[in-house]
Amino acid sequence: MKKIVLAHLYPREMNIYGDWGNIVALTKRLEWRDYEVVYEPIGLGAEYDFSRADIVFGGGGQDRGQVAVADDLQRHREAIHVAAEQGTVFLLVCGLYQLFGHMFTTIEGAELPGIGLFDAETVGSSERLIGNVVVQTPWGEVVGFENHSGKTTLAPEQSALGRVVQGHGNNGEDGFEGAVVHNVFGTYLHGSLLPKNPDFTDELLRRALERRGDKLVITDKIDDSLAERAAAVAKRRPQ
Repeated sequence: MKKIVLAHLYPREMNIYGDWGNIVALTKRLEWRDYEVVYEPIGLGAEYDFSRADIVFGGGGQDRGQVAVADDLQRHREAIHVAAEQGTVFLLVCGLYQLFGHMFTTIEGAELPGIGLFDAETVGSSERLIGNVVVQTPWGEVVGFENHSGKTTLAPEQSALGRVVQGHGNNGEDGFEGAVVHNVFGTYLHGSLLPKNPDFTDELLRRALERRGDKLVITDKIDDSLAERAAAVAKRRPQ
């Protein structure tokens, strides 16, 4: 059986609003295609060889968790940039999305350095952007749930994940949601994101498998009807 390495950045500190469901969705959709998933958590202070990973996931967290990981993430900065340039798939949600930009300045004025993979900066605000979100992306409509007070602004040449159809997105002002560089995806969508969006999940898997010279197989073992119903219900819910 072929193996896929799924790495998880800071699962203790950055794992909120159902982010763990993204690990479950990636794992199950690979297992249904007869892959063995090797789950590798990356904790604070741990050494990790990012060339091992096929997919890296990082979630959101409370402010104290974000402060705890900000400095530690700098140790991995160079290795993550190399992995990104070599096509490793990353999915970063909320707090780690912010720290993959240049800087997160909290509402109190504290500056948390990012690793600058996304050409973006985030500033804390007194406004909470919360609710169900619908985003139109190059990979179809994506549905999720946002809950953040940080407002992220992309540089003019930085590609977004998509355009907001419903909800707030990066900052509630410019209509953009998330960011994409190479195979690195950042987003504010929790919810969990991937269980409600099987097409987007398969896009991440397709990229990871193609990098290994493999091909994503379409199989009738996977029934997405429940996921599609969950996304439809989320879209109908008020902000």
